[in-house]
Amino acid sequence: MGEAVTQVEASFQELAAREGKYLTFVLGKEEYGLEILKVKEIIGMMDITSVPNVPSYVKGVINLRGKVIPVVELRLKFGMESIPYTERTCIIVVDVQVKGCLALVGIVVDAVSEVLNINREEIENTPNFGTEMDTNYILGMAKVKGQVKILLDIDQVLDNSEMAL
Repeated sequence: MGEAVTQVEASFQELAAREGKYLTFVLGKEEYGLEILKVKEIIGMMDITSVPNVPSYVKGVINLRGKVIPVVELRLKFGMESIPYTERTCIIVVDVQVKGCLALVGIVVDAVSEVLNINREEIENTPNFGTEMDTNYILGMAKVKGQVKILLDIDQVLDNSEMAL
């Protein structure tokens, strides 16, 4: 019985650690959220310099005020089809952990929605999709205003392979 209580307390503390402000954005028909503290800035689409021999979802690099930053198209990373960019398409520049150091990476999204303050009561653990599916990159599912938003762990989404540029 004591072990079950400890697991419930650990789960509660985990959910409490996930509450906070999230930048929400759209990919396809779904809304996702990133911890606001990971977001450095949001920029409009700009010229992306292609880099040879990288995965198809790595669009290349941009020069942002003298810094060369790799850019990942999240649609392709998640196995969605690529669509033409629109006036709402933008790049979210995020801080990610790479081998113990912070690195800047740009992620292309269909549109940025809003910043939401999400309470722990609105967050549920990631459902079990089966043993074959890796969901380590999902922090949880937030139920906000009758909609579900997928909260991403951007460090897990952008593993070290993107940083090898």
